[in-house]
Amino acid sequence: METIAADTGRVRVRFSPAPSGSLHVGSARTALFNYLFARRHGGTFILRIEDTDQSRSRDEWARAIEDALGWLGLNYDEGPVFQSQRTEEYRRAADDLLTRGLAYECFCTEADIKARSATSTQPDQTPGYDGFCRDLTPEHRGQAKAAGKTASLRFRTPDTGVSRFTDAIRGEVRVEWSSIPDFVIVRADGNPLFYLANAVDDLAMEITHVIRGEDLIDSTHRVLVLRAAIASTPPPVYAHLPLILGPDRAKLSKRHGAVALEEFRSAGYLPEAVANYLALLGWSPKDGREIMDLDEVVAEFGLDSVTHAAAAFDHDKLDWVNGEWIRRLTLGELEARIRPLADARFGERLDPEIFRAALAVGQERAVTLVELLAQMDFLFAGDEFSISDEAWAKVTGTDQVEAVLTVVVAHLADCEWTIEGVDLRSPLSEAGFKVRKVMPAIYACIEGRPSGLPLFDSLVLLGREVAIERVAAVQERLAGTV
Repeated sequence: METIAADTGRVRVRFSPAPSGSLHVGSARTALFNYLFARRHGGTFILRIEDTDQSRSRDEWARAIEDALGWLGLNYDEGPVFQSQRTEEYRRAADDLLTRGLAYECFCTEADIKARSATSTQPDQTPGYDGFCRDLTPEHRGQAKAAGKTASLRFRTPDTGVSRFTDAIRGEVRVEWSSIPDFVIVRADGNPLFYLANAVDDLAMEITHVIRGEDLIDSTHRVLVLRAAIASTPPPVYAHLPLILGPDRAKLSKRHGAVALEEFRSAGYLPEAVANYLALLGWSPKDGREIMDLDEVVAEFGLDSVTHAAAAFDHDKLDWVNGEWIRRLTLGELEARIRPLADARFGERLDPEIFRAALAVGQERAVTLVELLAQMDFLFAGDEFSISDEAWAKVTGTDQVEAVLTVVVAHLADCEWTIEGVDLRSPLSEAGFKVRKVMPAIYACIEGRPSGLPLFDSLVLLGREVAIERVAAVQERLAGTV
């Protein structure tokens, strides 16, 4: 059963990316699961841009995140809220913690900490900060400031006991406080760190559920202790999603292929298909369905169905899902989706009637919109038509190819110009050729590649005159006259 905030019975979730680059599919999956959970429970989905680290944040990346969410169909109810515009809220919270003795000024640099760690004689010392500035006297702090040293602000973690919380996906998560050193909440330059901003904002926004990747699970202990120090309200429910790995079970990266949402968009994947596929990474409906729109996923979604195990990103599976979604579209819908890409690719050479007919042929076997356009390049190439090296090798590697092309030209010159009429199989068989072996060479002549759109449909779309001209050009090239 879903865990809903007991005090309010409502759901408020947030997606909080840092605008430091393109939206990774892992982050997109996190946004999707937050959206699905909010919609499933009639809750509120908030977009929060975590841009406190101004050295790594860019306005254009924040806008790209908003655009990517809109493309996926994940419309947020509140936001975007920019953390860079809430600095005063974080500083007030930090000052309060400092005043109450829950945080302290630290004058240590990274070099200082590393040097002390390297010379430490305590074999059981916890890695990280050693608490050097934790109990400095006011006199020592004054001396440090007089010497021109700047201070960060560290939160004082408990010395003993256990930090624990119940994760909606993973059950109880616990860690000894002795293993978590005092941590920085405000840098020496005055900028707040993730832990503080996260705790303050989740309180201010009344977040009831935090759904995010498991790589952030360790930070939860720090955020929760900070939150408890700031206010006494109940914490949100946490749910840490499984990682997304490559097919080799390594962390998903560019070496596995496209990983940014904009890459899939520019490659011609449909947003419905990408959202559908991302929903299946770590979750599945009880009836085993795979092709589902967002409304269908919302109706079935639950955190109790999310797996603990890492999910493998399979580009072939995404291709299959995208192909299924392409075939779900009506021809008119497909044309509307792909026409801007076609106009950009073919320009004035595009014939709308031939284009629509080619879509009808290609829709049944297309994987992406870009691939679908590539398959019909030969129809709008005009004088720029060419045969790829791979395809030309099929031509020259075909036994008696000159005789094959002679049969092709003779048939195309006199046949009825319909799909049935241009069918070359009977005349080729009657001439003694094995159709399967000679077809790649004929594809090369007509489409410039050894395979593509169905050959006989292609011939009809191309037209008798152009089709014969292309075969004749190959004959001349083989004869060495051009």
